[in-house]
Amino acid sequence: MKRFTILFLSLLVVASMALAACQPKATPAVEEPTEEVVVEEPTEEPTEEPTEEPTEVVVEDVPLVVAYTEFSQKFSPYYSESAYDADVAAMTQIGLLTMDRVAGIVNNAIEGETREYNGTPYLYTGPADTSVVYDEATDTTKYTAKLREDLVFSDGTPVTADDIIFTYYTFLDPSYIGTTSLASYDIVGLKDYQTQTTSDVYTKYGEMFDAIFAAGADHEWSEADGWTQEQQDDMWARWNAEVAAATQSITDYVMANYLDDYAEAVLGKTPDEIKANEGLQQALAIALWSYGTYDLEAEEPVLITACTEETFDLVETFPTVEDQAESLVCYYEGDAQAAMANETPDGWDVSGNVKTAFIGYWGPLDEGMGEGGVPNIAGIKKLDDYTVEVTVNGFSAPAVYSILGIQVTPLHYYGDVAKYDYENNMFGFDFGDLSKQESLIPTPLGAGAYKFVKYENKVVYFEANENYYKGAPKIKEIQFRETESDEVPSAVKTGTADAGEMTYSAERYAEVQSYNSNGEMSGDVITASMVDNLGYGYIGINADTVNVAGDPGSDASKNLRKGIATIIAVHRDLAIDSYYGEGASVINYPISNTSWAAPQPTDEGYQVAYSVDVNGEPLYTADMTLEDKVAAAEAAALGFFEAAGFTVTDGVLTAAPAGAKLTYEAFVPADGTGDHPNFAIFTSTQESLAKLGMEFTINDPADWNVMLDAIDANAQEIWTMAWGSTPDPDMYQIYYSTNIPGGEGTGSNYYHVQDPELDQLIMDARLSEDQNYRKAIYKQALDVLMDWAVEVPSYQRQNVIIFSTERINIDTITPDITTFWGWMNDLELLEMR
Repeated sequence: MKRFTILFLSLLVVASMALAACQPKATPAVEEPTEEVVVEEPTEEPTEEPTEEPTEVVVEDVPLVVAYTEFSQKFSPYYSESAYDADVAAMTQIGLLTMDRVAGIVNNAIEGETREYNGTPYLYTGPADTSVVYDEATDTTKYTAKLREDLVFSDGTPVTADDIIFTYYTFLDPSYIGTTSLASYDIVGLKDYQTQTTSDVYTKYGEMFDAIFAAGADHEWSEADGWTQEQQDDMWARWNAEVAAATQSITDYVMANYLDDYAEAVLGKTPDEIKANEGLQQALAIALWSYGTYDLEAEEPVLITACTEETFDLVETFPTVEDQAESLVCYYEGDAQAAMANETPDGWDVSGNVKTAFIGYWGPLDEGMGEGGVPNIAGIKKLDDYTVEVTVNGFSAPAVYSILGIQVTPLHYYGDVAKYDYENNMFGFDFGDLSKQESLIPTPLGAGAYKFVKYENKVVYFEANENYYKGAPKIKEIQFRETESDEVPSAVKTGTADAGEMTYSAERYAEVQSYNSNGEMSGDVITASMVDNLGYGYIGINADTVNVAGDPGSDASKNLRKGIATIIAVHRDLAIDSYYGEGASVINYPISNTSWAAPQPTDEGYQVAYSVDVNGEPLYTADMTLEDKVAAAEAAALGFFEAAGFTVTDGVLTAAPAGAKLTYEAFVPADGTGDHPNFAIFTSTQESLAKLGMEFTINDPADWNVMLDAIDANAQEIWTMAWGSTPDPDMYQIYYSTNIPGGEGTGSNYYHVQDPELDQLIMDARLSEDQNYRKAIYKQALDVLMDWAVEVPSYQRQNVIIFSTERINIDTITPDITTFWGWMNDLELLEMR
């Protein structure tokens, strides 16, 4: 669910090299869907081989066939939208940024850095050295990338700083309409360049935009206004068009990622029927993503939009993108900016985009501009033939994944060399005209390990790049073949495919195990690589509705929540194991195990979640049975409740303190059927709390919008969802005090944590690039958060990549695959049998 997903541009680094599976907003059974990743700037992940001259190898004629979800043929490093299209582009590209197996940045990638993972040292090398330097005096940050000097694109053309400059200017051109949000960073001089105005003129028309917006869409213009009628009409026309475009991005995302799996389940239509009807496409997005409802069981089902409550029979009447936009804006009480920022896959900034476009049109027409405009982006500089520097106002630790997380695209292919002259402010294309880049969307070219050949009959064909800087790949040809997700195991078994991602289901696990003679996930027919998903499941407790005396941060309130959390935590192991088996594990801190900042059992101070009593004494010993642990947790919970001010008589709660209750409600989005990994935790918690005299009611609505509505209204007490994660563990969006719903920030702090100490720790971590320092700070922040007892970490599920043991030389697959280090790393070393 997009409202419950952390979205940062850094996701591009993860999804670009993984066979990623997306789950939509309305996933009824496993967990709330996390937004996967409309990939913004996929980059090549690092490899562990030392920097050497490419060695001559004998390539193999047997192709590697990889099962893939349907492509949209947007195979562009600029314009790919789905993770699958982005993977195609990434096969052909190299990126500036190099990361290790836990998403740590390798700054000295040309010479390489050795880092240990799981006790094994690995040497990580890459195409460029990078650095991030913050200047406190000027409050600016310089991001620098220096390329290896021996890099060439697959056609033999050298890779230089000019290609980096061209790439930046493409992404930052005002006409760029791809998925990256690189332009959202405050690069010095960017807004002046995009709007072709000086700072003074920019400010003038920015204030004019603000005034027109404040006056409202229904304002009747008069000569007393500080703008013309034409300017007013133009601003609102741009606004309406931007809202429609933002809404269409939701529909496009749903169509690209969820059509095959949810077309019939949600609308009772086939994917082909929906593809052929624009109204059905909008209907699917409304029902699956934008809060509308469609009851397939009704005698005459109709689609009902949220808030506006318009109805469409999907036979003769169909919704338009404007209908969906109107419904979403209505749902957000008329706030289109908030609606699109929260609901679109990329957090669409309607106000910022329209303001920039408005200034970009009217600013250059101002009499104060004169001739010439703004020739360049002042903060982007070519230092030498292989080095580029980007200067940004302020500092934010996560920004490096976006600013340096670009692929280096060839100027001579995507641009016009005759139009490039850095010294004379020519950057490979005419300002505002990206037609050349757009024309090459289906046919990528770069300096990656493979060359794109063609897309034909639902298969993408690649051939080895003999100019690849790490050496020509051993496998001469690779094919990405479109395959239904539930057919991947049988495809690998029968030879239709040699590898592919297998999304979770107990049936598919059992199928793989049945193919192997040893009955395991890895054997003589199939070898499985199981890696943690980029996110985790949790159970939340709202501090604003579960407290004592209306004071969420008091010791009494924390003890109330700790009592409930202690019971929830003890029931996790059995429930998660029963639901997922080896497909997931219990976690003890509210952070994905994929993060380098996640506390590890070997770390000092590591503790099982809610495993101490009110006096801080451990509850469990190694020889305890589950029954013993539950009894200990129940006794500890009673101690927490008593410390919170509850009256306890003969071991039972008989009265609650002011503001607290003897009954609490827990939401679980299990489609009314109980099919959710945390449902069993809730039923066991219900039984335990009943023994103590507290009622724990479970609300499993058939329509999980009931739960979402409660969360929006700050009416939820306890609920379960999952967070999507990113390579950077920034905690600001979810836990910073101003980000509570209705506050001045993101509105995604659903726990209603407001703690000055936590806020300071979050900001301290943001303002440092020292990973060891940040990890220590985040551990302190996590401890503060756990003390608030507003989140019980539940499970870390896994994604599975399967390989044919019979046809692939398994020993040549990159070792120690992680969420951030996919099987495509070291792809040039992979061999077929």
